[in-house]
Amino acid sequence: MSSQVERPEQALEWVSDGTRRLLGALANLTDAELDEPTLLPGWNRRHLLAHIANNATALRNLVQWALTGEERPMYASSEQRAADIEAVAVAPAGELRELVAATAAALWDDLDGMPEEAWSAQIVTAQGVNRNAAEIPWMRVRELYVHAVDLDAGIAFADLPASFMAALLDDIANRRTIASNGPALALAAVDTDGRWTVGGTGEPVAVEAPLAVLTAWLSGRPVAALTDADGAPAPDLPAWL
Repeated sequence: MSSQVERPEQALEWVSDGTRRLLGALANLTDAELDEPTLLPGWNRRHLLAHIANNATALRNLVQWALTGEERPMYASSEQRAADIEAVAVAPAGELRELVAATAAALWDDLDGMPEEAWSAQIVTAQGVNRNAAEIPWMRVRELYVHAVDLDAGIAFADLPASFMAALLDDIANRRTIASNGPALALAAVDTDGRWTVGGTGEPVAVEAPLAVLTAWLSGRPVAALTDADGAPAPDLPAWL
């Protein structure tokens, strides 16, 4: 039997804040601007918003899994996930906006109403990893904050809570170390006392930069003129999710 896991209060606070920020950025975009590119190659804002809405619905499946014990995967398949994004992306602008807000609200109601014992329930992520249900808010807030930046609507990594960025760097560093498919790294945030090591190939490459810059780079977002401690361009990194 798994031990009792506490309600993830910090992650839930971030979900609430991230939802507010994302919806605020969306409200400042005109309908025509929804057709413009994001910072993610190949996706316009419609694709990104469709993904965010569908992600909320997918995470609600995990909540139901935790509550009932009945297996409810996030997505039927990677192909169906991609097809669903394309289908939602072509909805009329008003419907798309409403869907982003409605799915976010529905997921929040589910999470906020989770009984204490349900946080310990075992679920499986879209990557096939076993986790307890207390990880669901963290899975959501990664999407909200990072994609709020990707939306390219006035939010930058530097605008995000420093505590979230530090937690995200912990997460990504761990994932990259487990995958071990990129360079070994030794990271230092020059504006905080944060330090991270990433396991990988070769001698660790030392990179020092502000916390927001490290977060953008380690999450695979383009960062201009980032160098290692020797002044060479920071290495390219494989995807982390």
